[in-house]
Order: sequence, then C-alpha cells, then structure tokens
Amino acid sequence: MRTYNSKKVTVACGSHIVTGFAEDSFITIDETGDGVSSVAGADGEVARSVSPDPRKTVKISLLQTSSSNAFFRRQYNKDKSDGSGSFSLLIKDLTDGTVFSADEAWVNKIPSFSRGKAVGNMEWELTADGEFED
Repeated sequence: MRTYNSKKVTVACGSHIVTGFAEDSFITIDETGDGVSSVAGADGEVARSVSPDPRKTVKISLLQTSSSNAFFRRQYNKDKSDGSGSFSLLIKDLTDGTVFSADEAWVNKIPSFSRGKAVGNMEWELTADGEFED
C-alpha cells in the first residue's frame, strides 16, 4: 500500500520555498509545445514530427494569504522592469520520488484579482525550460 501526503510536495523557486498551497490541486505541469505530432497525406502516408520545444507551463495555485504571492509578484515586476526576474525551479514529490527541475523559469503574468466571502486562490502561471527526472 502507498500513501500520498501533500505536505511532502516541495517547490523551490531559487532560494524561495513556496508555501500556502491551495486546498485542492495546487501544481499542474503541461508541455508548451506539441510533443510528437503527425499528419496524414491524401494517400494515407503518415509523417511525424517531434517538437524540440523544452518549455513547460507550470501552474501553482496558492491561497490568497500565502506569502509566496509576494515572491512571484516581485519576480514578475523585476522581469518587466529589467529582465532579471527568472529563477531556477525544483518541484519534488517525496512520496513517490517525482522530480521536475528547470534551470530557468519565469512568471508569465499576474493572476486575476478577486475577493469573496472566504479565502480564495491565486493561480500563478510560469514558463519553465525544464524536465522530469528519471
């Protein structure tokens, strides 16, 4: 039997350790490019192409009260100001050994601002030039 524990998922952005994750799904990583795509000609011959694009879209959902929101906002503002807002990214799930790392990541844009009766979430979208480790 295996047991998952969300407290054993760690996210490091440079020297900043991300805290205050949203209640439900809080990390999503998707390929930016097409991966492997194919086309079929009029005669049925199939040709494949492999995208060399190494970028991933990383979405990190945080509670609106998380101090990590200020970190991401600062990095975004630095990038907009002088292009110095990128950082390394390391995501580890210690329960199953999954590791994603990127030498360079950056914040794409500031999340939508919303407030309601209860504490809400802020979803940060990053682009990372990284890979899952085997």
